[in-house]
Amino acid sequence: MEEELIKLKFPIGEFTKPDNINNNQISQWIDDIEGFPNKVEHHTKNLSVEQLNWKYRPEGWTIKQVVHHCADSHMNSIIRFKLALTEDTPTVRPYYEGRWANLIDGNDDKLDDTMLLLKGLHAKLGTLLRNLSPEDLPKEFVHPEHGKHFRLDETIGVYSWHCNHHLAHIKQAIEYKGNF
Repeated sequence: MEEELIKLKFPIGEFTKPDNINNNQISQWIDDIEGFPNKVEHHTKNLSVEQLNWKYRPEGWTIKQVVHHCADSHMNSIIRFKLALTEDTPTVRPYYEGRWANLIDGNDDKLDDTMLLLKGLHAKLGTLLRNLSPEDLPKEFVHPEHGKHFRLDETIGVYSWHCNHHLAHIKQAIEYKGNF
């Protein structure tokens, strides 16, 4: 049962940083990030309010909370990239994503505004990431919640994984119709 819950929580597995991050890998990760909003829209645009309230696992978020969370998380992401590019190893501020998911905007049954935000945000993030120089990629920020430094090249991979992770959650909720 425990193993089944972990598979529901991490349907694509947890992020594993490759030993060597090359330009092709970074480009693929950026493709994932840039394509994410259209994939989310494809899977959610025809869902009813009832379907938007399906969960991807017991004790998990609803589809609508996942979509709203991605906008919140990726807003934080672009800020973290910009801080690392403009400051010397800044410490970023964590946030309580579970609490954010329970706020009124995290439970809105309408996804239109969040999808507009995701599309614009991911286009802007893609522009930023595609124009990082080789000297930018090893720049770091400190995440106090994890107590470690994160390089920008690794962080591109983390956010690519995050996109695919939550897209899998949306698909999972739809596949199981919110029933486990």
